[in-house]
Amino acid sequence: MAETQDLAPIEGLGLKVELEPRLHAASLRYFERGGVFTRMVHGVTGLSVPNDRGAAHSADVARQDITILAWRSPSETTLLTTDDGLLHSLQTAAAALNDGCVVDQRGGTLVFRARGNEVANLVARTAGHGAMPGIGESRRTRLAEVAVLIVKVQAEESLFVVDRIYAPHLMASIRVSAADLNALPYN
Repeated sequence: MAETQDLAPIEGLGLKVELEPRLHAASLRYFERGGVFTRMVHGVTGLSVPNDRGAAHSADVARQDITILAWRSPSETTLLTTDDGLLHSLQTAAAALNDGCVVDQRGGTLVFRARGNEVANLVARTAGHGAMPGIGESRRTRLAEVAVLIVKVQAEESLFVVDRIYAPHLMASIRVSAADLNALPYN
């Protein structure tokens, strides 16, 4: 498949996938779930580091801030947030600890928001049945042969977290699959 730099939104019948530029990513890496680092994360974010394949979120409606913690592996959680101050607070607090760290991934990770009743079919088609997480879950999978973390904290949408370098390929593949699913209108 020819690669393009096209990250334009995909919108059709029962499917909308678009870049979510307000959500920034960081990796929270730690030695143990119950350690000092994970307790600090809870203190700063108000959210506990999720259990296996879990995802938790909070929203400050007044400030329009969203914070999501999504399981990535037994010793890593992905933080997605619109609050740069929160990310800075975590980095500052983690600097004094030796059982975990915060790796800022704003330059290397993109987040796409997927909505509509065809999202589950799209994921099944490109990643296989069982790859779609339920509400309050996250799953690492290969979507279009690219490693993607799918996070679902609301019924009406899913988030696709992908390395920036693979984003054009992912979106091109989603366009092809959406057309095959008849989720895109004919031109």
